[in-house]
Amino acid sequence: MAEQHEKAPLLADCAIAFVQSKQLSSQLISILSDVAREHGAEVLEPDRQGKIRWKKATHIISNTIDFEEYTESLAAMVPVVKSDWIRVSIHRRKLAQLRPYSPDPRMIFSSVTVTCADIPTLDKEAICGGVLALGGMESKDLNKLTTHICALTLEHPKCQEALEKKLKAKIVLPHWFDDCFRLGKRIDEGPYLLPDPEVLRTASEEPVKIPSSQQLEGASSAVPSGPYEPQGGEKLVVFSQKKVLLGDDLPINDSTRKTIGEKIARGGGEVVGTVEECNTFVGHYRDGEQYVRASQMGKDVGNLAWLYYLIVYNEWTSPLRRLLHYPVPREPLPGFKDLKITLSNYGGEARIYLENLVTAAGATYTRTMKAENTHLITARLHSEKCEAAKDWNIEIVNHLWIEESYVACQALALNDDKYKAWPRRTNLGEVIGKSFLDETVLRNLYYPGGEEHMDAAAKKKKRVAAAAQKNALTMNLDKDFGTMQDSFMADSSPAPAAPATAKKGRKPKAATAAAPTAANLVTPAKGRHLRTGKENDTPSVLSSGTRSAKAAALSKLQDIAPDLALYEKEKRRPLKDGVWGGKRAMDQIDKERSTRSSSPAGHADADGDEEEEETGEKSRPSKRPRLTLPNVTMRICATGYKRWVGNKNLEDSDRVSLLPTSLYRALLTPPQKKLRNLGVTLVQDTQPCDYLAAPKVVRTMKFLKCLAKGAEIINTSFLDACLETNKRPPVEDHFLVDEENEKKFNINLGTSVGRARANKGKLLWNVPIYCTADIKNGVENFKAIAEANGAIFKIYRARSGTTIKPTTAEEDGGADPDPVYLLSGTTPGEKALWPKFEEMAVKGHCEPRVVNGDWLLDVAMRQELTFDRKYLWKGQEEAGGGGVMD
Repeated sequence: MAEQHEKAPLLADCAIAFVQSKQLSSQLISILSDVAREHGAEVLEPDRQGKIRWKKATHIISNTIDFEEYTESLAAMVPVVKSDWIRVSIHRRKLAQLRPYSPDPRMIFSSVTVTCADIPTLDKEAICGGVLALGGMESKDLNKLTTHICALTLEHPKCQEALEKKLKAKIVLPHWFDDCFRLGKRIDEGPYLLPDPEVLRTASEEPVKIPSSQQLEGASSAVPSGPYEPQGGEKLVVFSQKKVLLGDDLPINDSTRKTIGEKIARGGGEVVGTVEECNTFVGHYRDGEQYVRASQMGKDVGNLAWLYYLIVYNEWTSPLRRLLHYPVPREPLPGFKDLKITLSNYGGEARIYLENLVTAAGATYTRTMKAENTHLITARLHSEKCEAAKDWNIEIVNHLWIEESYVACQALALNDDKYKAWPRRTNLGEVIGKSFLDETVLRNLYYPGGEEHMDAAAKKKKRVAAAAQKNALTMNLDKDFGTMQDSFMADSSPAPAAPATAKKGRKPKAATAAAPTAANLVTPAKGRHLRTGKENDTPSVLSSGTRSAKAAALSKLQDIAPDLALYEKEKRRPLKDGVWGGKRAMDQIDKERSTRSSSPAGHADADGDEEEEETGEKSRPSKRPRLTLPNVTMRICATGYKRWVGNKNLEDSDRVSLLPTSLYRALLTPPQKKLRNLGVTLVQDTQPCDYLAAPKVVRTMKFLKCLAKGAEIINTSFLDACLETNKRPPVEDHFLVDEENEKKFNINLGTSVGRARANKGKLLWNVPIYCTADIKNGVENFKAIAEANGAIFKIYRARSGTTIKPTTAEEDGGADPDPVYLLSGTTPGEKALWPKFEEMAVKGHCEPRVVNGDWLLDVAMRQELTFDRKYLWKGQEEAGGGGVMD
């Protein structure tokens, strides 16, 4: 009998790429990667630039669509699914469907598995079809994965079984699905839950609590106050490898502009002066040469609110995700010029957001309603304003009309039922702010054409965006994601719809489409919500200064930075060596001057002076030409560099350009201009750096800190070549290659650099790491390495007390305990702390792991959060330390 072939592993044909985010930590990625490999999948590591390899992937695992390669993956039709897809596939022993696990928030039923009970057949088919189209699943029978049971009463066997087995499935009326379908948004199912649904028990006019609008935090105004600090004081990493151009039309002064530039630099980015240099443009209006050029070239274009949002949340998001994160139109949108709009039943951030959105669209917002108002936007159909609007024939709509009109860049007609839909016991403030801008509409209206000025990358990005748009419609995402449907798809011109501007019984006014221009200055929104004074007054836009002033300030900062770095170094120099400056500095200056005066050029200058005296002409002495240094294009942190060890004169000569500016200018013709004149500057490990120079792979604190920043690793031979030839060689010729130490530390250097750039300093995000005070190699070294990778680091002592909140498994939702680490040696004092630490961890529903320092060093070197029991001290308590730092 022929032998049967073994069945292929479940994920044998899958090539999986993971996207780290706050919703998908590196620790969970490590666990899922091991599980996927066990079932035959290929896990794709990030490339050397930290980008996911979406071209080779069959699946991208991400719990959010806020990552830069999402558009490319959508264009290539590479499915993006949540991490639950792996778990469910393994549980069912077959690949799960893709649509129910889409992270796109517009797939409103992506986490819903519904089964129907006592529902008529036609209604059942309609409900299940709608759920399937919007990302959900239908289950014929009730099981543990069922999330919703659609029923009219609790008498059906499915409802009785769910109650008896205490399943987590919610039993809802079919009315909930109907209201969600009408709005195109998923509302809270609370008022629809059996056995006592509020929608049937309570009158519709009874008050409903105004919901919070957390989704609008940082996105309620186009001109917010700030700049802000990252949440929780965390390290800013969102600007890593970003080159940002701050537009000339931003409503900020020079001081704020400088502060923003410092934050971008601290986050690993760079502020540049031209559109060609940048990959991110921040502007205020949808016009001007900078905006049009940046948009046509495919740069990321956002406004000040978007920039502040990135700083606060420290995570990249598309400026098209939120309406007020994109530059606003300078002129009113077609159809909005003569509108007067007021609000009702919205509160908090939602009300501020709508006020600013109305103003940004070009309409007039009024706090109180009068007979001359044209529209009332309300979250419910019951209020004094609603009753008055009916009497005065004022159009009553919900916020979906103003949001979708802003997306379409014109006032839409009011004949769509969704704009006049108000569920009986729901305040629509809970689904506000979930509309996305449409890049195709923006391109057609504000920056058409430009292909003749595009480079190859910009043309490719445009093609990718078009393909993504087409595939989005093919994948049947809702209206917000794709181009606008119906009449707007047929005609993308900005002509307004006449019914939007007319009251009942009034003659509609003709509205003309005003093309965006840079002529008239109209501020679209207030910087903050004010409750006093005239509501429609808006602050004037402050001048942002000239480009020359910005360039001068940037040049000055670049000049000062090396001086400060040198000053800090000289403070640490032993007194026996003497410090640079004083007699040492002046001796070198005198030496250079004497050399210059004895040269033929010096005599020629002297002869010229004598001739001038003989002629008796009192000519004004010519000014010495000001010495300008080239822009810094390479920031290098060096470790293990031996060239200057024991040779102070050579170091002084090599680093002559790092002298204070006045001393540098005194040396008009130094023997070699050295590093700074080549656009290269040496920085400390506490500063942003582009490159790390090392003679070999070493596990030093400086090496691991710079690796966590995603710095490219080069050989110190690059510095030698610069200093010896006075030219900057191609950096690609000096990438560090050290197979011996890579094998020793069990790493691939290129892979580690790619992972570091993908991690963006968040490898150990929110991972608690404790450390004994007496650990070998010093607690400060481990603290620097852990915090460079985003860990929560604390020193653990005998009197530290309980720093983990006692928690039960039930309070944690039945989740597995999270690991908590203690870096320790094996001295008697350190071993005495182990039982106390383990007790504290267990009480906090955590898994205690007492490890040696090699665990942290290996994790930081590989840039991958893994764990092996070989790092545990229990069972191998031979004399040792906290890990060896080479």
